[in-house]
Amino acid sequence: MVTDAARLDVDHFVPLAEVFDSERTPWSAARREAYANDQDSPDTLIAVTAASNRSKADKDPAEWLPSDAAYHCAYAATWVGTKLRWDLAADEAERDALLGLAEDCPTTVVVYEPAP
Repeated sequence: MVTDAARLDVDHFVPLAEVFDSERTPWSAARREAYANDQDSPDTLIAVTAASNRSKADKDPAEWLPSDAAYHCAYAATWVGTKLRWDLAADEAERDALLGLAEDCPTTVVVYEPAP
C-alpha cells in the first residue's frame, strides 16, 4: 500500500510510445491528445508507483509484466481492452506474449468500449 502520494505516477496503461508505434493509420494531433488525456475509460490512465512506471517505461507485455503474477491476467485483459478501445495493432512478439498469458487466464474477460 502506498501512503505517500509523491511516490505515485499517473501512467498510460499502454504507453504513448507504444500507441504511436501501434497506430493502424497515422493519428491526428487531436486523436493523440484524446488518448493522452482519456478520462472516459478507467483503464487508459492509472495510478502506479513511480518505481513501477520507470520499470515499465514504454514496454509492451512481450518485454515487461508486473512483478505480481496474480495480476497478469487482469493486466493482459486491460492491455487488450485498451488496444481494442483505440483500434491499435499488436506486433508479433506482443501478440505471442498476450496469447501465452491468455492460456493461463481461461476465465478472464476483455471488456472495452470503443473510443469516440
